[in-house]
Amino acid sequence: MARISLTPRRTLTLRLAEWYSRRAYGEVLQPALAMGHHPRVLRSYFSFESKVARWKALDPALKLLAEMASAVTIGCSWCVDFGHWHADRLGLPLEKVSKVPDWRAHQESFTELERLVMEYAEAMTATPPAVTDELAESLRRRLGDPAFVELTTMVAVENLRSRTNSALGLHSQGFSDACAIPPGSGVPGGAG
Repeated sequence: MARISLTPRRTLTLRLAEWYSRRAYGEVLQPALAMGHHPRVLRSYFSFESKVARWKALDPALKLLAEMASAVTIGCSWCVDFGHWHADRLGLPLEKVSKVPDWRAHQESFTELERLVMEYAEAMTATPPAVTDELAESLRRRLGDPAFVELTTMVAVENLRSRTNSALGLHSQGFSDACAIPPGSGVPGGAG
């Protein structure tokens, strides 16, 4: 159960956020409802996320794997649930995405670069961060500087999302229910 009411005062900002959310995602995102208690935070966050969505140096599949690995490390079931929905919209294989929570046990399902990206996301998400020079250099060489900077920043953005959602007590909203999540995926709200 959320630690804050998901029925904030219906300001113009909240009504616009609800309209956009329904149009883009089919329902109102709970993080938007929580942030609706502070309309300036909601407006600023929406502006920030819309700018982040325009970054295109990093392959979308790698970006999603990094976000998922970070969300899993933090334990944000809302972000993992939404990540499956987003992966489905990107056309990524859900069977593969469902293995992110335990990717080390399923290394054969991921390329070397994908494994490095998830390892980097976990290392960045650790407290304190545990990124090594070797790991960073390996990714920088493979991705190039712009994509490496985007990867690093995307992991930080996912930390913001996941830590905020977890602290607010937001849990799976059922987005993965709209996907064909394989049984036993460990995704709250998914089959299995």
